[in-house]
Amino acid sequence: QVQLVESGGGLVQAGGSLRLSCAASGFTFSSYAMSWVRQAPGKGLEWVSGIFSDGSDTYYADSVKGRFTISRDNAKNTLYLQMNSLKPEDTALYYCAKSKFAFSIEIIDVDYWGQGTQVTVSS
Repeated sequence: QVQLVESGGGLVQAGGSLRLSCAASGFTFSSYAMSWVRQAPGKGLEWVSGIFSDGSDTYYADSVKGRFTISRDNAKNTLYLQMNSLKPEDTALYYCAKSKFAFSIEIIDVDYWGQGTQVTVSS
């Protein structure tokens, strides 16, 4: 069965960095687009970043553009999110999400979610 297991979250001071990882199994990882989606306390889901199946294109929410970098290693079935210059408003539960398609990073096309990893940024 499909499994997405996030890791790398934690507590960091503002201005610091974290690298999230998502280990995928149970499907052909290289055939599907992947995204990172977050949920801050008391708020709804916010799409953060997405990457096509072959890594050819990456996309970012305006709130993280220039600070976060998404990447994937299809040989290792792993998705990454490098987060730099973190701000308190980046505090959230970060989810790894699998798309139904190779070239769509829309939340509506997500068919599997990980359990999430908590990122807390102190001021």
